[in-house]
Amino acid sequence: MDIELLNAMQLATLEANEKEQDIILLSPTGSGKTLAYLLPVLMSLNPDIQKVQALVLAPSRELAQQIEQVWRSMGTGFKVNACFGGRPSNKEKRDLAIPPALLIGTPGRMQDHIERNNFEVDAIRVLVLDEFDKSLEMGFTVQMETIISQIPSVQKRFLTSATDAVSIPTFTGITNPIKLDFSEKNNELKGLKTFTLKGASNDKMDLLYQLLCYLGNDSTLIFCNQRDAVEKVSAYLTNRKLANEFFHGKLEQPDRERALSKFRNGSCTAFISTDLASRGLDIPEIRNIIHFDVPVRIDEYIHRNGRTARMEAEGSAFTLLAANENLPEFILPLPQPFSLPALASAPPKPEWATLYIGKGKKDKLSKMDVVGFMFKKGQLAKDELGMVEVKEYYSFVAVKINKVKDVLRLVENEKIKNMKTKIELAE
Repeated sequence: MDIELLNAMQLATLEANEKEQDIILLSPTGSGKTLAYLLPVLMSLNPDIQKVQALVLAPSRELAQQIEQVWRSMGTGFKVNACFGGRPSNKEKRDLAIPPALLIGTPGRMQDHIERNNFEVDAIRVLVLDEFDKSLEMGFTVQMETIISQIPSVQKRFLTSATDAVSIPTFTGITNPIKLDFSEKNNELKGLKTFTLKGASNDKMDLLYQLLCYLGNDSTLIFCNQRDAVEKVSAYLTNRKLANEFFHGKLEQPDRERALSKFRNGSCTAFISTDLASRGLDIPEIRNIIHFDVPVRIDEYIHRNGRTARMEAEGSAFTLLAANENLPEFILPLPQPFSLPALASAPPKPEWATLYIGKGKKDKLSKMDVVGFMFKKGQLAKDELGMVEVKEYYSFVAVKINKVKDVLRLVENEKIKNMKTKIELAE
């Protein structure tokens, strides 16, 4: 994994794991907590037991997939599966026929598999509740309680959260835990600058557009409180010819993955989302946070801002206020008032575009297969090919925007790894 030294939080987790007590780990997204608990999970596994031995519950599909990817990158030799909604459960059932040592899933889908007896639970000794406070917030309490009640052999529990804001329900079975607190204190991120931007009217759309013009091509994550607001903001920016993607829990899985890939690879620099994107998503190097809707609670404000200024980086967070809005009292210290210049030009178009390839991991397609294909058949130079992401059933490739037409023409009738497939611009 190209990791020379574990960080302080990971070392503390390993040390705490040597004791018999359960562990509560408080740490922000992006700090390496997934590896922190997966190392103790690995140490607990027995290669002679051909059953599920460790279970990780995560609040979102994306987080479940990311945990699976971290485990695979560890090269442990132990089988892993991730189960979540938005795709057929029968395929997951077939995968579970040969039980993984580590099973990761969202609470709803995991409850369904357990109730259908799609895998045996009697060998599960380790339980991880990742982003536990988010799972409670998203309404998974009943599912988690049902699942935990059906795995009575658990000997070790890990509970992770970004803050210490929630009490631990008795159904978790956690009674005398070791608490490791590596959370950001008092909303103080060293590299974070916070601002408020007050509009002259009660409509903040134009205010947002002007701010994005000022910010230019810096990656920017825009938060709204409701799904319909997310889509309205996206439609407004699209109408103003500003490249953006949007994200919320009701999107189909392929649409969620496409939007995330385009934001990660630079095909768009503005990403609009509900608080679903405040934690658990792998989105590196975000420069700006915009609270288009003022957050309702302090936790939401902290988690949103935590997406920038991470790992010694610098970032800015802007709270937009309509003429009839005031800043909530819980936002302290007070952000600086921010004044926009009289007129900023529209931001430049993104340098990258994303191509869709209709084959993925299930077709035995690898990242290197895609890279080789793009270099050889697409005739791309090294600096003209960006991020490549190979998903289960399809792949996304970032290509310099001025090369897209040439590449699509060159690969139109070509096979990738001897497979004919659809290759097109990911809209």
